[in-house]
This record gives sequence, structure tokens and C-alpha cells, in this order.
Amino acid sequence: MQVKLSNTPAMRWTALIIVSVAMMFGYFFTDVMSPLEPLLTAAKGSEGGLGLGWSSLEYGFFSGAYGLMNVYLLLLFFGGIILDKYGIRFTGLTSTLLMFVGAIVKWYAVKGNFEGTMWVPFGGECQMQVVLASLGFAIFGVGCEIAGITVSKVIVKWFTGHELALAMGLQVALARIGTAVALGASLPIARAFGGVSASVGLGAACLCIGVIAFLVYNVMDKKEDAATAANGSTEVDEGFKFADLKILFLNKGFWFITLLCLMFYAGVFPFLKFATKLMVFKYNVNPDLAGLIPAMLPFGTIFLTPFFGGIYDKYGRGATLMIIGSVLLTLVHITFALPVSSVILAISVMIVLGVAFGLVPSAMWPSVPKIIPMKLLGTAYAVIFYIQNIGLSMVPMLIGSVNEKNTDASGVINYTDSMTIFAAFGAIAVVISVLLLIEDKKKGYGLEEANIKK
Repeated sequence: MQVKLSNTPAMRWTALIIVSVAMMFGYFFTDVMSPLEPLLTAAKGSEGGLGLGWSSLEYGFFSGAYGLMNVYLLLLFFGGIILDKYGIRFTGLTSTLLMFVGAIVKWYAVKGNFEGTMWVPFGGECQMQVVLASLGFAIFGVGCEIAGITVSKVIVKWFTGHELALAMGLQVALARIGTAVALGASLPIARAFGGVSASVGLGAACLCIGVIAFLVYNVMDKKEDAATAANGSTEVDEGFKFADLKILFLNKGFWFITLLCLMFYAGVFPFLKFATKLMVFKYNVNPDLAGLIPAMLPFGTIFLTPFFGGIYDKYGRGATLMIIGSVLLTLVHITFALPVSSVILAISVMIVLGVAFGLVPSAMWPSVPKIIPMKLLGTAYAVIFYIQNIGLSMVPMLIGSVNEKNTDASGVINYTDSMTIFAAFGAIAVVISVLLLIEDKKKGYGLEEANIKK
């Protein structure tokens, strides 16, 4: 008999930290351009020579490019199948390499000077620099999303029967650190070190470290599988079969979680991409400090997501936590849509959004293994992330278009319409989370039960 590494607390937490650091760098790079919108959309050569001259529509297309390949080429869906068929080690290393390659392409785009324009779907006629940067962001998006489902399966593999929700909460917390640092530090770094390319280059360097981190994890994962096999356990993945897809597609609870993920994240991540400029135009915050207010959101979830995850582990009430978080999301965006320009109000509402952002993910992601068997978990997360990517790709384009139409002659944007759209996403999330609670009572998934088994 060999002792499994996952049964040793120090080893399973070490494995968690290694893969979480890799994803933290991924989340840093995802939002590294969000606070840079004032530089990206400033006239070329303005802002001390740092302006790139993108339009709001081009910025919206770039932001949405993250999910284009995942959505329209089905790469994320196939990534889930690859994960279930070929395992965590192969998929994790491949996905982190894709993240790094996409980051290099994006860095090359914002660093260089490119002439001419090109017509692209959903974006229309865009500058070549925008097109190339969007291509790099799309490649990165494929790697980041597949890495995300891989890390989710890693945590389920190592923490089932232990502190599953807490572990997922801590992984999310580290990811939020990456987002928070990007939102708070990206613009000052760009201004201090020569422009947008400085912040993007830093993100690319971090992703290289992420590749190395996953190589280290692969060594641990191989030892874990060896111990599992030596003990005669059947816990090792059974392999993907297309016939098993009916387990997913006929499961109503699975679809409720999938749609909840779509609506909730459509009201958060796309909002963050426009939040810095919102603080400047609606709340008159200094552009150099505007990114710090949206950065409060991920900083709050750094503590709240593990906290709510710990509650779910010990006391259950996962579906209830999702309902409360969805209600708070709706109230936040309704408040942002109101014709009030108080900075104190903006900060207070962002804190509430941080609570919502801690509640829903801490309960939603650990609930999936209660509905779907381990052998299909990679595909299940892939389908959820795939549907989520529809929102992550289309919503920024929609909001960019709405903001373009609501921009006056002096360049000031009226955000009432776009905030109303975000509030609608939250309201739909409330309805879906209530339906999930009802379905849990019918089918007995155990979403309201504790995760730690005594």
C-alpha cells in the first residue's frame, strides 16, 4: 500500500498552490489591458506619446476576442474532451503553453506600429494593430479557459471528501489577486515604463513562470496516480465516451448551473473591462487612480470566496449562497445605472459587488461534482466555460457598441443603458438560481449539504 499524496494535507495544499499560481498569472494577463482603455482609446501620440488611437468599438471587439475561438471553433469544448481522454498532465501543460504563445503575439502587436485596416467579423473595419492584438488575446483565451477547467478537475481530484469548496475558494482568491494587481498596477506601470507594451510584456513573463509551475505539478500528479494504481483503486479517470454526453445534456440541474454561470459572469467580467472609464466619466475620478476602485472587487473576493467556501464545506447551503449573490449583483448594477455621481457611493457599491463575487463562485464551482461524475467532469466544466465564453465574447462587443452610441461630441459617455443591460443579466441570474434550488430539492443533488464528509 502506498499513501496517496492527496491524503496528506501538506501535499494536497502544495498541489493547489502550484496550479493556482499558474492560473493567477493567467487572470493577471486577462485583465492587464482593462485599466489601459484610456491609453488605448486616446488619440495616437497623445497622453505623452502613449495613446494608441483605438475606438470604443475596436476596444470592445478586442475585449470580446478572448472567447471567439472558444465559442466559434468549439476549442474549449474539445479541450474538455481532451482533458477527460488524455488526462490532467497533458492538457494542463498544453493549455499553459497556449497562454504564453498568445501573450507573446499580443505583446508584439501593442509594441509595434502597424499600418492599414482589416475587416473582421463582429468588429467591422479595425486597425491592423487591433486585429493582431485580438488574435493574440484569442489564442491566450483558448489556453486560459482550458487551463481553468483543468485546474478545476485537479482540485476535485485532490480535495473530494476534504475541503473542496475551501480549496476552490482559495484558487479563486489567488486568481482575484492576479485580477486586482492588473486593475490597480497596469496603468501606472504603462505610464512609468513606456506604454501599453510594458504591462503586457510583464504579463507574458509571468505566464512563462506559469508554464514552469505546471511542469512541477505534473511530477506530483504522476506520483498521485502511481499510488492510486498501486492501491488497486478505480479512482483514475475511466476515459471519455461520446455516449456519456447524454448524462450532461439530459441533466436539468447541470443546465441551471451553466446558465447561472453565463448570466452571473456576464454581469461581472465584461463590466470590469469598462469600469475604469466609468469611474472617470461618471464619477469624475482621476484617471491615474480610477483603476483602483474596480480593483477593490477582486481584493474583496480574495478573503470572501474562501470564507464562503468554508461555510459551504461545513454547513452546506450552496444553492442559497448563489441566490443571495445573484440578488446583490442585480442591486449593484441598478445602482450604477442611477443618475448619481457620488464617489463614496461608487466605492460602496463596488464593495457589495465584491461580496456577490465571493458568494456565487464559492458555491457554484464545488456544486458541479455533486451533479456530474468524475469521468465527465472535464467535459462538464468545458461546456460550462464554453457557454460562459459566449457571454465573455459577445457582451463586451455589445457594451462597446452601446457606449459608442451614447458618446457625445466631447467624448463623454452616458453609461445608463449599459448598466441597465448588466442589471438585466443579474435579474436573470436570480431566477435561474431559484430554479436550481427547486431542482436540488427534487433530485437530491446535495447542494444544500456540507462537503466535508465525517
